[in-house]
Amino acid sequence: MHTPATGPVADQIAIRLNELLSPSRLQVVNESHHHAGHMGDDGTGETHFAVAIESPRFAGLNRVARQRLVNQALADLLATRIHALSIKATAPGE
Repeated sequence: MHTPATGPVADQIAIRLNELLSPSRLQVVNESHHHAGHMGDDGTGETHFAVAIESPRFAGLNRVARQRLVNQALADLLATRIHALSIKATAPGE
């Protein structure tokens, strides 16, 4: 079972996605503990995340377009702090 992530990076993920995509549902899960000692682990415990997001902004968009919106919202974090991000993006009612 996953618990919601907390910490500076997880908080920034949630803040940015809430501000930019106005989700009706958002879950950010820190999966970094599964990757401790592996490539991309910088020792902070905040490098690998999974996001499940439902937003009206995704209506009519395909999977790739939805993931691009999420990636754009988190672009600087992906370039500097996040090594891996798993995205499940849906529109309401899906």
